Amino acid sequence: MIRGIHHVAISTPNLARIVSFYRDVIGAEVVYEGGWEAGSEVIDTIVGLSGSHAKQAMLKLGNAYLEFFEYVTPPGATKDPKYGVNDHGYTHFCLDVKDIDAEYTRLSAAGVTFNCPPPKFEGGPIRATYGRDPDGNVLELQEIFPVDHDFALEQTKVGKQGLS
Repeated sequence: MIRGIHHVAISTPNLARIVSFYRDVIGAEVVYEGGWEAGSEVIDTIVGLSGSHAKQAMLKLGNAYLEFFEYVTPPGATKDPKYGVNDHGYTHFCLDVKDIDAEYTRLSAAGVTFNCPPPKFEGGPIRATYGRDPDGNVLELQEIFPVDHDFALEQTKVGKQGLS
């Protein structure tokens, strides 16, 4: 039985820098720092690499975790920090916020580059914009206005059985 998504894992060329960003700017809590040395057949089998050695950190952010790896060996390939969100594979992850305009302003001042300010959709229940972390990974800021929206994290739906 699948219960849900636990974490998103991201490879980085600089673990200290990316952990600092997500801890100090985004507000995630570091819950684990460690990694493994080369020579673990079990880990090599799991990750599908030979002779892997990595530094690792797990950060809690609200209802999920972000896991970061800096591979010492084998070194990872450099990713275009301006890759298109239409490229196959991971495109972005979304941060649910309250007061998207304030978060956009705060994160812009901290160096996050955004494609645009959060646009206003007349009558729309969601406002969103895409930005990039220090490694160029795309993160979305999203604010959902009605708490009964199907996508809202804090739902108080009124249904046939009353509040649930």
